[in-house]
Amino acid sequence: MIGWVDGRPVPRGLLDRRVAELRGGPLRAALPVPGSSEDRQLARWLTQVILTEVLCEGEAARLGLAPVEGPALDRLAAVELGSVNAAAYNASPWVKALFRHVPVEIPSAWRSRAAAPAEEVALVRHRLYARRPATWSEADLESLGEIAPATLPAAIAGALAEQPYGTLVGPVQDALGWHVAIAVPGSGGVPDGGHVAVAVPGSGGVPDEGLEEAGRRRAFARWLDRLRADRVELVPGLEHPGDPRQPDNHHKH
Repeated sequence: MIGWVDGRPVPRGLLDRRVAELRGGPLRAALPVPGSSEDRQLARWLTQVILTEVLCEGEAARLGLAPVEGPALDRLAAVELGSVNAAAYNASPWVKALFRHVPVEIPSAWRSRAAAPAEEVALVRHRLYARRPATWSEADLESLGEIAPATLPAAIAGALAEQPYGTLVGPVQDALGWHVAIAVPGSGGVPDGGHVAVAVPGSGGVPDEGLEEAGRRRAFARWLDRLRADRVELVPGLEHPGDPRQPDNHHKH
């Protein structure tokens, strides 16, 4: 078993099959060496994805929801949902069905802040940690390409706006985890003052549709956290990869 969902065991074969698919796929050269600490962390991460898929399939059936097909999340939406939730969403039509079912929550502060400077684009690198990292560097970050910093989660977008371009910012915590990011000028050059310009949701920078989708991702991530806490039980050795109690949760350079 790799865990229990609603008291029902989830077989180890699901994890073994997922690992075999990855090791036989186009990303096999990037995967960790079998038996290494990083390989065990990969197994832990895949376990969380599989258990989330199983949980959502059962909950969707309980609610009488039909499966929903659709495209994979873009990189920014995946960051907002978190890597486990995003992987489960991309793989499972039942996760997509629940994503559309969960009520949207849009914090009033998103609509009430004063208008910010005109939106700029920047080349952004970012990483989201489940736990506050002991160390971090720019080399740890994943490129999000040339984007508007305003479309990042509000906590890290605001932190970037307070620092000049090229400054490594974070860790900054919000409901998703701990963010670290850096932004450098995009194709539009450097704005006055050399700072990232952040347009505030609901104030003319981010359209209402984008605000609603950001609110939906925030609500869904929180809802899934509560559902997993209540109905998923992990087995020793397959704890969450960010759990500080498991021996492979460390950060090295």
